[in-house]
Amino acid sequence: MKLIHSAAELQELLDYERARGNKIGFVPTMGALHEGHLSLVELAKKAADVVVVSIYVNPLQFGPKEDFDKYPRTLNEDAALLQQHNVQYLFAPSVDEVYPNGPEITQRAGVTGSTFEGASRPGHFDGMLTVVNRLMEIVQPDAVVFGEKDAQQVFIVQKLIKARFRNCQFIEGPTLREPSGLAMSSRNRYLTAAERQDAENIYSHLNQMREELEAGAKVSETLTKHSAAIETTAKAKLEYLVVIDPQIFRPVNDDYRGPAKIIVAAKVGEVRLIDNLNVKAINA
Repeated sequence: MKLIHSAAELQELLDYERARGNKIGFVPTMGALHEGHLSLVELAKKAADVVVVSIYVNPLQFGPKEDFDKYPRTLNEDAALLQQHNVQYLFAPSVDEVYPNGPEITQRAGVTGSTFEGASRPGHFDGMLTVVNRLMEIVQPDAVVFGEKDAQQVFIVQKLIKARFRNCQFIEGPTLREPSGLAMSSRNRYLTAAERQDAENIYSHLNQMREELEAGAKVSETLTKHSAAIETTAKAKLEYLVVIDPQIFRPVNDDYRGPAKIIVAAKVGEVRLIDNLNVKAINA
């Protein structure tokens, strides 16, 4: 595996790969890699001949009160993991390489970007979309892989790829979970033993919600019951718990019929976690 810090060097190497007829797969990350990230790498390997993984902690997607400085940076450990998974190129650029004209927003996530995660973290999706667009311009991949756990991000990025990188295949990797059901996240390392149990209880409630909704329970009643339960039994501070129509990423009401998705964001202690579960059908 080759570790690259320069955008120009990476582009030169990828031009060589394309000249040899190789397809390029791309997995953008912020590092602190875990098995969830590595599962995305494996999907990229199935879709392409050469895999590029980027590690870049993007300042534009962190708010003034968020954990940019505390976000884990473990490049050496990450590189060792990617080496084991036979990744050809690790791109770990500086801010100047990603934003040669200075970090500023160039992409807007629109109305969807101001809801849920966007309401809790104003400007987050504009910053995320800006860096994804820039990394896609650098790599120009044939396939790009994102994880299902960040459901709103997936929804927004898919629109960017369809609009600006039409020859690129978008691949959504399923959420990898710990044996308890807790979604794998770089932030899990900050949970105490007691907080981890509380976080696992959130997933338990999501499962119960899914079962109840698929059995015919009303959306409004299900949300009311489990919102209260999560804040008491799981000792979590909810930012949102919503059932959405995944086609438009907007909340559904009791009259809705069809597939749905439960999305949640909550703080357990000082750790902010997100998760989601698909519902096969409501009122089918």
